[in-house]
Amino acid sequence: MPKIAVLPGDGIGKEIMPEAIKVLKAVLAMHVSKFEFTEYLIGGIAIDQAGKALPDNTLKACKEADAVLLGAIGGPKWDNLPAKERPELGALLPLRKELSLYANIRPVKMITSLVSSSTLKEEVVKNVDLVVIRELTGGIYFGEKGRHNDPPAAYDVLLYTENEIRRIVKLGFETARGRKKKLCSVDKANVLESSRFWREIAVDMAKEYPDVELTHMYVDNAAMQLVRYPGQFDVIVTENMFGDILTDLASMLCGSIGMLASSSMNGKKGLYEPAHGSAPDIAGQNKANPLATILSAAMMLRYTFDLDQEAQRIEKAVMKVLDQGFRTADLAKPTEKVTGTKEMGDAVVAAL
Repeated sequence: MPKIAVLPGDGIGKEIMPEAIKVLKAVLAMHVSKFEFTEYLIGGIAIDQAGKALPDNTLKACKEADAVLLGAIGGPKWDNLPAKERPELGALLPLRKELSLYANIRPVKMITSLVSSSTLKEEVVKNVDLVVIRELTGGIYFGEKGRHNDPPAAYDVLLYTENEIRRIVKLGFETARGRKKKLCSVDKANVLESSRFWREIAVDMAKEYPDVELTHMYVDNAAMQLVRYPGQFDVIVTENMFGDILTDLASMLCGSIGMLASSSMNGKKGLYEPAHGSAPDIAGQNKANPLATILSAAMMLRYTFDLDQEAQRIEKAVMKVLDQGFRTADLAKPTEKVTGTKEMGDAVVAAL
């Protein structure tokens, strides 16, 4: 029996996760294998109830599960804790490291019925169809950190090994080979030695993929180009911090970060989560958009369980409800009726 570790987390995570599970159970109702969904604590609620952001039993369950579904973690309630004890540093980064989830994959594709929801002009975003692949277990987030007192100073070390770069760039090439055969490697090689190292390895690896066009772009220019002409991109591969920033920027091309699904992978094992945060300002109000979580669940079916047909059914159901005019608050225009979190989940199940 396939096991799914379900981690609702904090804020709106507790509202969006039940909708994704509801959709998964509907699409898997006739499947020969019965999936087992078990909830565990993570993040701020885990700090409150278990004393730390990533309890031992949660980590153990995630290691034993076939896949992990995560809602969202964090919030201002825990901001005064020491950095390493906060939900993000105390749970999310260690979980990625312990599961060796080295690649974050975020597809960004414009849905025709949402073109008007984007803050950019229709002619700029109407043909957006790209994937951002972000290295997830190296770089400045995991490097040595510290402070000096005389004089007061702080430092964060950005470190990448050759193996870490090669495995993520390989995934970039492989992904591009299955799409439009265009890979853009984003770095800051005009300033950073780590980026020059990254670029050297990417150029060397390109010899193995003569059918894929490799280009390079500085991260500041990439941010500008994503807004100026996003249609030029097919697959973007980049390091941890640059990817963290660019994926949030790219999410707004399609109107709302509430639509952006993501997967963090190590081979077949994956952690699937929406790209947005815990949004404590709207938590408990039935306002959150569950579609990114539902689409993340579809990615789980495709990448971990090879259930592409079921994944497509979910994706088509999401397109259908949007075509029918269902809009959560983040997508709705002032004149449009707003659909609640639970009602959006119900609509997707009905569309299935």
